Amino acid sequence: MFQNLHTHTRFSDGSDEPEKYVEAAIIQGLTALGFSDHSPLPFENTFALREEETGLYCETVVNLKGKFQVPSPKSQISNLNFQFPISNFPFPLFLGMEADYIPGIGHPFSYFQDNFPFDYFIGSVHLVRNGSDPDLWFIDGPDPAIYDDGLKTLFGGNIQKGVTAYFHQINEMLTSSKMDIIGHFDKIKMHNRGRFFTETEPWYIALVNETLELVKKSGTIVEVNTRGLYKKRSDSLFPGPAILKTIHHQNIPVIISSDAHKPAEVSMLFADTADILYDIGFREIMNLTPAGWNSVSLK
Repeated sequence: MFQNLHTHTRFSDGSDEPEKYVEAAIIQGLTALGFSDHSPLPFENTFALREEETGLYCETVVNLKGKFQVPSPKSQISNLNFQFPISNFPFPLFLGMEADYIPGIGHPFSYFQDNFPFDYFIGSVHLVRNGSDPDLWFIDGPDPAIYDDGLKTLFGGNIQKGVTAYFHQINEMLTSSKMDIIGHFDKIKMHNRGRFFTETEPWYIALVNETLELVKKSGTIVEVNTRGLYKKRSDSLFPGPAILKTIHHQNIPVIISSDAHKPAEVSMLFADTADILYDIGFREIMNLTPAGWNSVSLK
């Protein structure tokens, strides 16, 4: 039942070559794997795909897809020396990208969709812009001090203003760009850890509901991202239980993803997350197949 479509390789901020993730995915019992390295950005950074390597990234994954999706794989994959039964083939692989949306900065999503053979797109916000200010608030990464400094510098320490800018940037992404999946919907909470706001405050709930209306209208799938939990950077999934209940009530489709940066992470907490979703009331999750999207039972 399970597949992971949120996977980062050495082409962005992951640890290994793509084929190492394929081996791990098969050993861990996944039914398919998608690669989603971060889109290139026009400034120096340590996490995004380099512009000049975009073609090589696509070529590498497309070639790997060919090796794992052939009717008679023995001769095709013998040079890979993987230690798992040949009965696991064919094994569907997908070429994707996690596209960073920053207003006025970087290529629009359509540039990558029109010029490269991507199977799917994840739209995410990791860097928040405050109007025309050229500086950006980095809400991700392992260091909460960067989150705190950006909040103080760009938003004068006003968390409501900063969080509003985050959700409004997601809203702009949803209305201006096409994507299959929205990544880690409420990641803005990760470095908050209850320090600046609570998720029960009316202004926060209103922002979430406004964005969910756009998600539903656009037909975008919401990713249920396990990374915050298994990295111990969050006390709940992205998005958390309260938002997931609203998503279920609105019949918005979901997919489980691990946001893997290492091969060992490709299926982390999937079974636990399926239990959480089932308890909330979900009975299906979305899967990507070579023929397109479909739903599979959680039961």
